[in-house]
Amino acid sequence: MDRKNTYFVADVHLGLDANDPAEREERFVQWLRSIRTPETRTVYLLGDIWDFWYEYRDLVPREGIRVLSELIQMVSEGIEVYFMPGNHDIWCYSFFESMGIKKIIQPQRACIDGKNFLLGHGDALGGAKFGYRVMLSLFHNRFLQRCFSALHPWLAFRFGTDWSNSNRRKHGGYKFRGEAEPLYEFAVESTKESPADYCIFGHFHDAVDMALPTGGRMIVLKDWIAGGVHYACFDGKDLSVR
Repeated sequence: MDRKNTYFVADVHLGLDANDPAEREERFVQWLRSIRTPETRTVYLLGDIWDFWYEYRDLVPREGIRVLSELIQMVSEGIEVYFMPGNHDIWCYSFFESMGIKKIIQPQRACIDGKNFLLGHGDALGGAKFGYRVMLSLFHNRFLQRCFSALHPWLAFRFGTDWSNSNRRKHGGYKFRGEAEPLYEFAVESTKESPADYCIFGHFHDAVDMALPTGGRMIVLKDWIAGGVHYACFDGKDLSVR
């Protein structure tokens, strides 16, 4: 049987203390198992799969260890798995590659069965507020990362998870603003000279499916926090979103 299906998923937020974290992990594990079939070619993890991920040289977070097991099994069965860090799981270095998962950085283009895709987590694409840009630059600063690595993991992970939970309480329930969003403008500008049939993002926790004036579709994937199984699937001909 030919491998033809490509899946896209984002914003599972494993470990987030909201609703039922254990149920969310179980739901995601079961979904990964359901698509671990001979028909699946590729899985794109488009950021914030973990609510907080910080990778030390000699240890990694225990959250979502069953998810890691499923991903390893996928790779061993010949399924390509791509991981794109989001703003909550920025701090990954070499662990995913050591498992055979390919790490990619936004924005990323791909051609799948003759269709052009523009992929990203979605944060800061097209611009962002000054404070958010400063925060991202600090998160990516290698010196500050080394300083954070000097903290005992017990302290580092409690700080990180507390920050993430506080951020969720402050910014929960966001509604995508359509054509007023910088991400929409980014998609339009990016596809003027290099057209894309599908632009797929996460980050906004809101289900969006919009036609672009450049001829393609812009998809924003719904998050997994409040329940449900949300993803997009391209079967070689058509893209479906759930």
